[in-house]
Amino acid sequence: MIIKYARRWPDRLPAWLLRFFINIWPPYLGTGISVRKIAADFGYIEVTIKLHWYCKNLVGTHFGGSMYAMTDPFYMLILLKKLGRDYIVWDKAAYIEFKKPGRGKLTAVFQFAADEIQAIRNQADTNEKFIFDKSVDLIDQDGVVVASVVKTLYVRKKPHD
Repeated sequence: MIIKYARRWPDRLPAWLLRFFINIWPPYLGTGISVRKIAADFGYIEVTIKLHWYCKNLVGTHFGGSMYAMTDPFYMLILLKKLGRDYIVWDKAAYIEFKKPGRGKLTAVFQFAADEIQAIRNQADTNEKFIFDKSVDLIDQDGVVVASVVKTLYVRKKPHD
């Protein structure tokens, strides 16, 4: 019973409190990743990373692993919140393309339009599973795209017992 409840606690947190807990989660705290905004309806999440001495690579730019880590769970989190408990959502794969050296503060914005959420729900309801790609750009303080990440997401309606 306790384990079942522990798995559901993120579902019950308001956006501001979930943001607080994500920001003190050791993998993010230790890399300088910060969730700046989560919309109250979970339709928008903004994440940043600052360049610190402890997350630089050999040439003094952002470590690629940290850049990827800042994109890891957020599309999945939005879908979990928007689709509800009747759906299974997983990050299935990812691809990152580095375009320019990442220096300074980088920002990534994650969001789904209402019609995208409805289309995903329809596909998952109609088919056994729905697998699709969604991309996000990492943008520096000058508005330049330094990397693009393509996330492959898996959505399926839970079977009814």
